[in-house]
Amino acid sequence: MMPPDEHDDAEAEGLFVPCESLRPETLRAVVEDFVTREGTDYGTREHSLTDKVDDVLRQLRDGRARLSFDPANGSIDVVAANPRDRRRRN
Repeated sequence: MMPPDEHDDAEAEGLFVPCESLRPETLRAVVEDFVTREGTDYGTREHSLTDKVDDVLRQLRDGRARLSFDPANGSIDVVAANPRDRRRRN
């Protein structure tokens, strides 16, 4: 069983899904959906869809971001990784 504070974090963020567990084309589709959502801001410089997707994929692979699945509504999202999670991966 998780300590209470980690359990609360998991409920608030959904279930962690390792990006390696998805087929490459599925992962890319999830990331493309994320980067094309209304309200996603990349600053003043324009970036191509490919650049945005590649950047998010890098962040997922190096542990700066993670996939969070919400079983209540069946959605998956890309979220910033908790610094504690990054230390566990190294």
